[in-house]
Amino acid sequence: MGAVEILVISLTSSLCLYFLLTLIRGLHKLWWTPIHMKNQLSSQGIKGPSYRFFHGSTKEIFNMKKEAMSRPMNLSHDIFSTILPHVHSWVDKYGNNYLQWFGPKAQLVVTEPELIKEIMNNRDNAYSKPETGNYSKKLLGDGLAIDFRSDFKDSFWEQLLRREEHF
Repeated sequence: MGAVEILVISLTSSLCLYFLLTLIRGLHKLWWTPIHMKNQLSSQGIKGPSYRFFHGSTKEIFNMKKEAMSRPMNLSHDIFSTILPHVHSWVDKYGNNYLQWFGPKAQLVVTEPELIKEIMNNRDNAYSKPETGNYSKKLLGDGLAIDFRSDFKDSFWEQLLRREEHF
């Protein structure tokens, strides 16, 4: 065998190994992790629509919204089933707390008022605010709602609200 043949074989095998590892990593992210998470949460009593490969529940959500918007609205002020038909349907089907999928990412929907209150209190910083993107920060500014620090102490707003002298 010549040096060129050895080089071609080694490059081809390296490329095949790279593609195989990428395929395994992709299947792990898009299939195994969501299925494992669904099994873990269903063992804790949290049900929801089943995970579908790659798109999750988004097709079902889109179809439910499309169907709800095609029907005429009632004259009552109860528009929840028109605005969020998937939440209305799945709360009836799976209970107040359920799991839905946006692609391979799970979203836990909580509609129980006591649990929402506990989550919003966030005393132990278990539920942090997501950092705002660069464009969102430019659009929304540095308001209290955007101040995503885990502790309010020594933040800009804490110092501003602590001042005694206002003009």
